[in-house]
Amino acid sequence: MAAENAWMFDDFFPSMVQQLGAEGFIIELCNGFSILMDTEKGLITFESLKRNTLLLGVEDMRDDDILCMLSEGDIDGDGALNQMEFCILMFRLSPGVMDGPRRWMEDADVYLM
Repeated sequence: MAAENAWMFDDFFPSMVQQLGAEGFIIELCNGFSILMDTEKGLITFESLKRNTLLLGVEDMRDDDILCMLSEGDIDGDGALNQMEFCILMFRLSPGVMDGPRRWMEDADVYLM
């Protein structure tokens, strides 16, 4: 039953990091946050996320799914996402972003032995 309501997203972050570099990728994440946030509060709120579902291509997303997305990244418990919480959530939801650094560390271990 839960699988019926699961939203699937393509993970483009690894290719973005490869093309933009780490600094460019972080800048793009911050730009994404700015697009989604409530400009008066400086946070991504339920209302601001709901307003942007069409932009995100998930206009059929239910309110409880939006709330779940917010709670997934809400570290301080205020019901909204600040920029740091948003960036942390994006990294957590994209394990592929860390594949490159993991490989580099594994390669480095080979050279250090």
